[in-house]
Amino acid sequence: MEDALLAYANGRADGLASRRDQQRAADPGTGADYRIGFLDGRLEVFRLHAQLRKIVEDAGD
Repeated sequence: MEDALLAYANGRADGLASRRDQQRAADPGTGADYRIGFLDGRLEVFRLHAQLRKIVEDAGD
């Protein structure tokens, strides 16, 4: 279980940094956890950009 959580955390950090580790993603034991963490990190970046766009658009009104 600890390996899965660590893989998820690494994936999330890599997603936030916009870099994917193909070796970790392909790992048969923890690759799925890494990929889910990566996706969650990328989604967080997308949401942050959307919020920033909204703030900028609202400030321009």
